[in-house]
Amino acid sequence: MNLSALIAAGEIDPARSIHWLWPAAAELIYGSLASILIFGLLFKFAGPSVRKAMADRTAKIQAELDASAEARSSAETEAADIRRAAGDIDSERQRLLAEADAQAAAMLSEGRARLTAEIAELEARAEADQAAAASRVGDELRTEISRLAAEVSDRLLADTLDDSAQQALIENFIQKVGSSS
Repeated sequence: MNLSALIAAGEIDPARSIHWLWPAAAELIYGSLASILIFGLLFKFAGPSVRKAMADRTAKIQAELDASAEARSSAETEAADIRRAAGDIDSERQRLLAEADAQAAAMLSEGRARLTAEIAELEARAEADQAAAASRVGDELRTEISRLAAEVSDRLLADTLDDSAQQALIENFIQKVGSSS
């Protein structure tokens, strides 16, 4: 029978409650037996899988700890390599700077030698140009002097000589030029 039927039949007084701490005896016996049976079955069948899960979890955590320890040691090794490489970088930088200084000195000496050669070439060309200009000026000066001398002599001769004397001088000059060629 159910509880409402018992209450309706008057066997259970609803004003009177069941013991405040202990359930009914049958319920206590059956509940205890059911709990023991459930706990026993859980212990027998679920226990090994729980123990295996705990062991797997422990192994997983240990593997993660080992991996982190290995990662830490490799990171420390890499950090030491980087620190060592930083020293190598300083020495490499010094070597590169020394090499660049040597190249700069070589380029400077080559540039000076090239400039010296260019200056010598320009001086020689300037001297040649100066000699050519002096020769040209000398030739022009001689030409101008001879032109002026001819002009002056023509004026002098025209003023001092008569036409027959001028004609004789011209013919003598033509004969001398004709006989020298």
